[in-house]
Amino acid sequence: MANLLTLTTPLMRQTVGFDRLNDMFERLMVDTNEGFDNYPPYNIDRIGEDKYRITMAVAGFTLDDLNIVLQDGALTVSGTNKERAAETDVQILHRGIAARAFQKTFRLADFIQVSGADIKDGLLTIHLVREVPEEKKPRTIPIQTDDAGRQQTIDNKKSGS
Repeated sequence: MANLLTLTTPLMRQTVGFDRLNDMFERLMVDTNEGFDNYPPYNIDRIGEDKYRITMAVAGFTLDDLNIVLQDGALTVSGTNKERAAETDVQILHRGIAARAFQKTFRLADFIQVSGADIKDGLLTIHLVREVPEEKKPRTIPIQTDDAGRQQTIDNKKSGS
């Protein structure tokens, strides 16, 4: 069982709101290159029954450098760190803050919508919400009984019996 958890952990981090195991395995087999990329680091949090949050560490990127696109159930966040004017009097001794371009794609489950995004202190936060249409939500059908204790079908109830 430990091997199964180890195998699916990177994949599970790139899906939001999925309850279907088959989709996770399909994604693992098809998209192995993207499934294990750790840049930029990110968290996926469930902050309520139907609310999620993706937080990405994008230090060094400005609003003009970042792009968020939602298309066909895939949320793609990309960043291109445009060349900054080099300071003439500064010599870099160590570059530890990554400045490379990136593209990260998250598959969203049915009915997951992006409700907003913001950036603060080098963290890009994307807010997601599951909005299931009323006609797709499960509903309980009451079962009526007649005076003799026999169950009536829903069709009999509709016809006025």
